[in-house]
Amino acid sequence: MKGLSLFCLLIGFSLSSLNAQNVMINEDFPIGQMMDRFVEKNKSTGEMEGWRIQIMATTDRSKVETAKRDFLQKYADINIDWTHSKPYYRLRAGAFATKLDAIRLLQTLKKDYPSAYLVKDNKISPRELLQS
Repeated sequence: MKGLSLFCLLIGFSLSSLNAQNVMINEDFPIGQMMDRFVEKNKSTGEMEGWRIQIMATTDRSKVETAKRDFLQKYADINIDWTHSKPYYRLRAGAFATKLDAIRLLQTLKKDYPSAYLVKDNKISPRELLQS
């Protein structure tokens, strides 16, 4: 019985000491300014780094548009779009914050698009992530 009461006393003391602790962070002024600039820059860009799945790349725009229509017939719930960076048109699907999430979709798409692969994209909006 003494052991149990001693155990309860120690647990009670531990819990009360945890509640009494306060953490104060004192940062140097230049560090605070740098963090403020970092936060403001990230708020203003509205874009983030993430992953997409590249379905195809070609110099023929009509092939990309046809492939996009075919893709949407098979996978209507997955967002897809093409970009142009001379001389190539690139057809890319999805928008993912993590590589693991993109790999899961890639495994599904490989059945119909065996040459599809992951690409890193620096211009993904948070709204696109919610739609994927």
